[in-house]
Amino acid sequence: MLRITVEPEPDRIRLKLEGDLVGTWVSEVEECWLATCSMRGDRPLYLDLTDVAHVDQAGRYLLGLLRCSGAHLIASGTSMTELVRSIEETWPGPGAGGARVRSQRRLDA
Repeated sequence: MLRITVEPEPDRIRLKLEGDLVGTWVSEVEECWLATCSMRGDRPLYLDLTDVAHVDQAGRYLLGLLRCSGAHLIASGTSMTELVRSIEETWPGPGAGGARVRSQRRLDA
C-alpha cells in the first residue's frame, strides 16, 4: 500500500509518499508525477520519501528518472538515505552537482 499526497507550496511542489514503493504503485507515482509536472511551473519538485519503508527495483528506477528530471529526493533513516545516496551517485542530476540528500528538518527550515 502506498499513499501519495501532492502538496503545492509557494516555492515548491512536494510529492509525499507513505508506504511501499513497489509493484503497481510505481506506475501510480509516475502518473502522479506527470500530472504534477503540468502544474508546477518554475517550482522545483521535492519527492518526500521519509515515510517510505521499501522500494523495489522498478521503484528505484523511477526514482532515478525523477532525479534526472530535476526532482529533489528527501530521505530519512539509514536504508532510505543510503538508497537516495546510491541513486545520486549512479544517476546524473540536472547540471553540475545535482540534488543532495536532505533531511525533513532541513527541508522545512
